[in-house]
Amino acid sequence: MITSTANEKIKHVTMLVRNAKARRKEGLFVVEGERISREIPKDMLEECFVTKEYLSQNNPDDICPEVSPTLVSSEVFKKMSDTMSPQGILCVCRTRQMTLGDLLDERADKDLKLLVLEGIQDPGNLGTMVRTAEGAGFDGIIADNNTVDVYNPKVSRSTMGSLFRMPVIYTDDLPGAVDRLKSSAVTVYAAHLKGKRSYRSQEYGNRIAFLVGNEGSGLSEEISRKADILVRIPMSGRLESLNAAVAAAILMYNVQTQDH
Repeated sequence: MITSTANEKIKHVTMLVRNAKARRKEGLFVVEGERISREIPKDMLEECFVTKEYLSQNNPDDICPEVSPTLVSSEVFKKMSDTMSPQGILCVCRTRQMTLGDLLDERADKDLKLLVLEGIQDPGNLGTMVRTAEGAGFDGIIADNNTVDVYNPKVSRSTMGSLFRMPVIYTDDLPGAVDRLKSSAVTVYAAHLKGKRSYRSQEYGNRIAFLVGNEGSGLSEEISRKADILVRIPMSGRLESLNAAVAAAILMYNVQTQDH
């Protein structure tokens, strides 16, 4: 049993929990809790840590049979944990290694539905978007480097496991990524106050992408100009905009409704 927070393994996990640069550099991230641990694909699971209390009431082999769990004290687990009420199980996972080129090649002759994000800062919003994208049948999410890290523990928890199934691809050149989508026969839409047509009256094709911007400032002018079509989400009262995750959900589920 590991009983010291100075242990190198514990220090490494703690770094992954708190440091996005370390996660990107090592291609590893941490998820915590029994429910999300059950969702981890076999090829993404690296390590599993459990407390003595958890081990006395549960069989980790039912959750992570591919690795032997490392036993840690409750005090050490609290140091590793990012939650207020730790459940006693935490896993280190490998990040999904997929590029925009991989995704476009994989779906070159197929329908393609994407969400493209610029500057999303709230972990709960991003987690909700990932979860909603899976529910609405979307194929992936493209995000700029100003968007919060999808492997942030707060984001991963709010995805409820969708993180393992929904590709989220980061780019340091979002305008170039949008151009690449358009050159791959993807029609790009943006919900915008200048949109002349309601999102509900617009007919969508088989290869589409929706642009969604920062919670406070929305889409930049540069990215807005990249859209093929601006659509409007009608609002009553004195509202000018909706929560970014809500707007994304409305757009994505509207397409799903049209498909059916």
